[in-house]
Amino acid sequence: MTHPTDALPIPDTQSERDERHLAIQRVGVKGVRYPLKVRVAGQVQQTAADWTLDVALPAEKKGTHMSRFVAWLNDLDARSDALDAQSLRAGLEDMLQRLGAEEGRIEAAFTFFIKKRAPVSGVASLLDYQGRWVAQRVASRTEIWCEVAVPVKSLCPCSKEISDYGAHNQRSQVTIRAQVLQALAWEDLVRFAEESASSEIWPLLKRPDEKWITERAYENPKFVEDLVRDVALRLNAEPGIGAYSVDVENFESIHNHSAFARIERAA
Repeated sequence: MTHPTDALPIPDTQSERDERHLAIQRVGVKGVRYPLKVRVAGQVQQTAADWTLDVALPAEKKGTHMSRFVAWLNDLDARSDALDAQSLRAGLEDMLQRLGAEEGRIEAAFTFFIKKRAPVSGVASLLDYQGRWVAQRVASRTEIWCEVAVPVKSLCPCSKEISDYGAHNQRSQVTIRAQVLQALAWEDLVRFAEESASSEIWPLLKRPDEKWITERAYENPKFVEDLVRDVALRLNAEPGIGAYSVDVENFESIHNHSAFARIERAA
């Protein structure tokens, strides 16, 4: 049976012409919580991402079709495989076609986990990391970026040198943002950061593990400048990475402020 409203014309106001002659560089939806599958250490993890999806809008077009962004997400969630650089590139193309756009951007921020074993006891636990996918098309050029934030431990070389015993140390965060040229594993980016620090950290430790970490950091002091340079050297040796930035923040234990450093490499 036909519903009475089915015969009524529904105007497409968003597709009307706009006479203000102002292009919009980015218009879309943000803060959309939706599932995401990501592959870490050979296993697919199901997580939830905070999505931002947008397109460029020509000056003559009044609006974009916001519902199509969520429809695209829903179709993405129906896929059985994990999102990677190749499928994200294809997904961006699909989203742009649905929106009738030439330029656009996809961003997904999420949490993933890596199982770690304590250095002495071997007790296992999961450590969480913050990841991010970014795909963008600007001026007919498509770029895929990945970002990971890694918590580590750093110990001050100056404090160690001038003190009769002990040295101040703190937790640090290494954030790597890299342009993906070839397949990259999230766990590899994590290792670039952890192996460059005074020590990596673990969620669950026994007393022998705490002793090991304390002594490891003391034998491997790093300024924030040392840490950011050592991570950058690891990235320079990776052929699958194009442009990148590395940010290191030390949450200082003897100051009420942080120390930070950044290294950037252009494409």
